[in-house]
Amino acid sequence: MSDEIIRVLKMVEEGKISSEKAAEIINALKNNEALPEVKNNNQKMLRVKVLSEKGDNVNITIPVKFVKSVLKLTKKLPIEVENESLKDVDFDEIIGAIDSGLEGKIVDIKSDKGDIVEISIE
Repeated sequence: MSDEIIRVLKMVEEGKISSEKAAEIINALKNNEALPEVKNNNQKMLRVKVLSEKGDNVNITIPVKFVKSVLKLTKKLPIEVENESLKDVDFDEIIGAIDSGLEGKIVDIKSDKGDIVEISIE
């Protein structure tokens, strides 16, 4: 097995990239194609949107690097919002999504009270 493939598998093991991205990279290595670009998580943004029945609406964008640091320390998003719908958010899962390089909507909660919480990585 080539050193490059071993490095890719090590990145999956460490949670730095997803298995899908690893398969894409390994296929490219085997076919001697140009490697797909793996975006740097430090350049990504986390977008949080809360639409509350009570009017406590939030729409913020925060650098992923900052969010990851705060989440690891506090298990809370770095925003001053008291919304019951946010208590259902699994912050360890958000950290995992960030570490794996996931992009797009990662949380989509609609409560029975009419609150909506959307969190995405862009």
